[in-house]
Amino acid sequence: MKALKYLSILVLPITVYISFTSNGWLSFLPQITFFGLLPFIELFLSPDKENFSKEQEQIEKENKLYTYILYATLPIQLAFLSYFFTVIQEANLTTFDLIGRVSAMGLMCSVIGINIGHELGHRNNRFDQFIGELLLLTSINTHFLPYHNAGHHLNVATRKDAATARKNEWLYVFWIRSHFTSYLQAWQLENTRLKNSERSWFHIQNRMIIYTIATLSLLTAIYLFFGQFGLVCFLAASVIGILQLETVNYIEHYGLLRKQNEHGRYERVKRTHSWNSDHVIGKVMLFNLSRHSDHHYNGSKQYQILKSLPESPQMPTGYPGMMLLSLFPPLWFWLMNNKIQTLK
Repeated sequence: MKALKYLSILVLPITVYISFTSNGWLSFLPQITFFGLLPFIELFLSPDKENFSKEQEQIEKENKLYTYILYATLPIQLAFLSYFFTVIQEANLTTFDLIGRVSAMGLMCSVIGINIGHELGHRNNRFDQFIGELLLLTSINTHFLPYHNAGHHLNVATRKDAATARKNEWLYVFWIRSHFTSYLQAWQLENTRLKNSERSWFHIQNRMIIYTIATLSLLTAIYLFFGQFGLVCFLAASVIGILQLETVNYIEHYGLLRKQNEHGRYERVKRTHSWNSDHVIGKVMLFNLSRHSDHHYNGSKQYQILKSLPESPQMPTGYPGMMLLSLFPPLWFWLMNNKIQTLK
């Protein structure tokens, strides 16, 4: 029964369906719900810091329902992406309605396509990883996996990491730096991996080559079946999803740095190198992503057994509210820089 709370993610496709079949302000219902209603409700809910006991943790770790819920999001994502190409071409659709529907699809790309793709991409079996790759492909963000697993987790909380936001770095600058640097580093990481196994970078086992072919094939198919307009709308939705991912990256590690010794070597990643949130709604909707320190301490740990850790720095509210706050850099710096100062 504990796994069923994660079915609350169905609120997203329900509100997106309403967006796709409505006009006017209802076209923006997913955004209103996730960035208006949910942050407001979280202001009145106490964080949930409860962890499983060791015995219960083992039981929940072996409960396959948690994984089946993740699997179920793939057909949902594909069905909504297919439907998206129909609803954006309706006659008499206003620009306002179109923006609402495109941004609704963008929210699906980030919350389901990228976030759940990220969770499955950490798994140790190829089937789960493949489902994760398909989900990430729906947001044309497949380079995320090689960079995130081999780059971000290794270099987090250092200046080497593209996805660690520096103190006083504006979100809008971070979007560009993080996305394009992580893309380049994904190629570098794959090239190095193949070189270490005495293979050429131009090899079928180079995931970045496979991902590039898959992405170009998808974009070509969209153009052939749905035309230039369909392709532009899909790219816009994907960009919205990617920007929301980068905003999450921004708030997760903002201003936190690992110490270096006299030889320039960084200390090991600790549970103090990620911002955390135990606010209930955001935690459940994002499959415990906000228990981020424990995730970095053990990247292969399944989402349902991630722990709340007292030594981890805490966000003042949940992810949706923090994402909104990051859009206003002066206010963000005033709040978060003070919190960083208290950690020293």
